[in-house]
Amino acid sequence: MLTRVEKAQQKWGGSHTVIDKWLNERQELIVLYCKMAGFSPYDKKDHALPEPEQIQSFCQILMDYLSAGHFEVYDDIAKACESKGLESQELANTIYPRISSTTDIALDFNDKYAEVDKEDLLAEFDNDLSVLGETLEARFELEDELIDNLFSNHTD
Repeated sequence: MLTRVEKAQQKWGGSHTVIDKWLNERQELIVLYCKMAGFSPYDKKDHALPEPEQIQSFCQILMDYLSAGHFEVYDDIAKACESKGLESQELANTIYPRISSTTDIALDFNDKYAEVDKEDLLAEFDNDLSVLGETLEARFELEDELIDNLFSNHTD
């Protein structure tokens, strides 16, 4: 996931302020995800559940990322696709519903874990985090397809 965002930043970075900010949020989201999942190369101890504060921070960044996509980036892309061609508009119309289904999974995760505290038993956390990771990976791929289409076919 981190490699994907680095490639996206190299390819599209600096071309649009909203997309730059969004890709930076994506990177922050992935780094926190990896820390929570126990992928940190700096932490060699046995995997333990993250602290509630870490989960809450992750959920906040997740919601910020989803919101930026739906209320800033996708609107810009949709407007560009509408004005530039039917093929691009059809691509956007095909991809947006698939992105929306990933939003539902992310919102469910947030609803379940955003307000956890130390006393909560998080028996399903690792599985839910894994499902979310797979969902985010699929979402990033779809988003990158939209962004690539926008910049490949519509730069003026």
